[in-house]
Amino acid sequence: MSRTPLDTVEHATATPDVELPWAELGLKKDEYERVVEILGRRPTGAELAMYSVMWSEHCSYKSSKVHLRQFGEKAPQSDALLVGIGENAGVVDVGQGYAVTFKVESHNHPSYVEPYQGAATGVGGIVRDIIAMGARPVAVVDPLRFGAADHPDTKRVLPGVVAGIGGYGNCLGLPNIGGEVVFDSCYQGNPLVNAGAIGVMRHEDIHLAKASGAGNKVILYGARTGGDGIGGASILASETFDDAKPSKRPAVQVGDPFQEKLLIECTLEAFREKLVVGIQDLGAAGLSCATSELASNGSGGMRVTLDDVPLRDSTLSPEEILMSESQERMCAVVEPEKVDRFLEICEKWDVIATVIGEVTDGDRLEIFWHGGKIVDVDPRTVAHDGPVYERPYARPSWQDELQADDANKLPRPGTSQELRAQVLKLVGSPNQASKKWITSQYDHFVQGNTVLAQPEDSGMIRIDEETGLGVAIATDGNGRYAKLDPYAGAQLALAEAYRNVATTGAKPLAVSDCLNFGSPEDPAVMWQFAEAIRGLADACQQLGTPVTGGNVSLYNQTGEVAIHPTPVVAVLGVIDDVARRTPVAFQEEGQLLYLLGDTREEFGGSAWSQVIHDHLGGLPPQVDLERERLLADILISASRDGMIDSAHDLSDGGLVQAVVESALLGDKGARLIVPDGLDAFTFLFSESAGRAVVAVPRSEELRFTDMCGARGLPATRIGVVDGDAVDVQGEFTLPLTELREIHEATIPALLA
Repeated sequence: MSRTPLDTVEHATATPDVELPWAELGLKKDEYERVVEILGRRPTGAELAMYSVMWSEHCSYKSSKVHLRQFGEKAPQSDALLVGIGENAGVVDVGQGYAVTFKVESHNHPSYVEPYQGAATGVGGIVRDIIAMGARPVAVVDPLRFGAADHPDTKRVLPGVVAGIGGYGNCLGLPNIGGEVVFDSCYQGNPLVNAGAIGVMRHEDIHLAKASGAGNKVILYGARTGGDGIGGASILASETFDDAKPSKRPAVQVGDPFQEKLLIECTLEAFREKLVVGIQDLGAAGLSCATSELASNGSGGMRVTLDDVPLRDSTLSPEEILMSESQERMCAVVEPEKVDRFLEICEKWDVIATVIGEVTDGDRLEIFWHGGKIVDVDPRTVAHDGPVYERPYARPSWQDELQADDANKLPRPGTSQELRAQVLKLVGSPNQASKKWITSQYDHFVQGNTVLAQPEDSGMIRIDEETGLGVAIATDGNGRYAKLDPYAGAQLALAEAYRNVATTGAKPLAVSDCLNFGSPEDPAVMWQFAEAIRGLADACQQLGTPVTGGNVSLYNQTGEVAIHPTPVVAVLGVIDDVARRTPVAFQEEGQLLYLLGDTREEFGGSAWSQVIHDHLGGLPPQVDLERERLLADILISASRDGMIDSAHDLSDGGLVQAVVESALLGDKGARLIVPDGLDAFTFLFSESAGRAVVAVPRSEELRFTDMCGARGLPATRIGVVDGDAVDVQGEFTLPLTELREIHEATIPALLA
């Protein structure tokens, strides 16, 4: 790549035959030819840098756009939606004049290369998306997937990722209130590090990423631009890993949470004084993204002088400055008469700020370096008009065989002792065991507004002290279900997150997603992706929960081995008064346990089939979205009206896992009776969807069962909160001491 300021637009026009390293920057031959066609000449080195990162898979969604359109085409009507897909993050109305913004994104590939910094900067990036909408960040969540729990490399990746998330989030003073940790060998070379954040603002404080008003100044503020993260997430996440290729460690960004904390406070003060016309954080693709997106979303063009960008490394070429993904940087558009005040606020917070350009009345993005024009493009061609691929996709030849390998036919325990032993093995398995070793490294209660956090079904934050108004968020996704049936698997991910929000008493409002898949160049993977999108879009339409935004992460595979298709779904809900929330833990002895919903013989993709038989096959549980909606309505009403004191959704591990978790959290046992029509094995291990277990005070039993009966929701009394053991009558007894020891010992032992 040219490292001289002589490669100006004029020079490029005069030297059409100069060879540029388009392939090294990740462009295909036809993509490079398209750039030449758009410009009417060969690009300069700086223009090539911009197109290469902005047209990467990570930034342009070139393989997924054709399918993602369904989220708009099938979007349900929602009075709550204030800002939808296309901005830094979605925004929903939660009442009382408050708006909440939330989003989930991936930092998968960087986190495998450099676990601590990859995960830390994933948190930093998603938090800046929230700030850019005008909101104060109030919480983060972290859905994580790792390889086999006993694999040596998991001991390298997991502690680093957890330390990075905790280190960055704790330093920002943001509580970590939710997420998941899943182990599966399919993620061995491609761990999934998804990060989510929530922010709160008043309706009138919403800001968008656009540069409008000729003469308005473009201000770059935050950290200096360095050589770390050149190409970063945009390049790392746009191809598969290959051990034969050189290390991409230099492409991983380095984060400074204390700088980001200053950036947050500085930005929010500028918002309060109404100094900002448009704003964009610098994440993937850095200045290339910020300048082209601000300009293309505005009403004019933009002129930028790259010499004015504050650098940590004076040897950086203009191409490297444009591609750098150095962290803790933002770009604001400010009216000329307000620039001095904006700079004063930045100085107060010890944030470096520099005017690097201005909005023009034209329609071009022009960038200058050492007096020469090195970029002259239509910003839309960079930011929005990248290639769109209709990748071939086909149902894989092995799908029928996989589904025919029915988990319901696996050998089952023949005696009560075998049943007891399998319960213990399940409860102590890495995916079902306590994640306290991990979550204890996160601060859940900083800021003092956390109402629920891990291991609750969903995290919950109070956003108004006087009224108790709050929001809840849950993230879920089962790659095993999606491998068996990607359409149903995506719907089950949504259904579980929706159900998890409802069990706490909050009303589900909207969805963000993080769609993690293998290579889009594999027709089988693209079929999985297309089916998952179709399933999620259909389900969101039926449940009335619009997708507000999210992230696609492709190329999650090493060589020919792809991860399980893993659509992670985040559901945001609202609760009028957090004092009426429902926790997972059993609260009082003597309360009656009710199983809500229908239990069927459904073991495809189940935790039981994985833990006991190391098996994946058959069909995942059936999805009944109307039943999910009814269950949610019942749970919300019962929570609001004081009819239930605890609730837990039934998902991975079935009823027995849910009861054990509630018992251990509340330090109260349970006596269970197998209902008529069910055998003990199905009762305990089935993973039928649309179910929850609730503890009902005896004084509320009639009112609660009458409500369920009137609404048509099956409610079966299955036992009572009692004693210091989980006792399945006629089968076995498991003391809480024994359960706790097994449940809590697994993860520390694996990571010791």
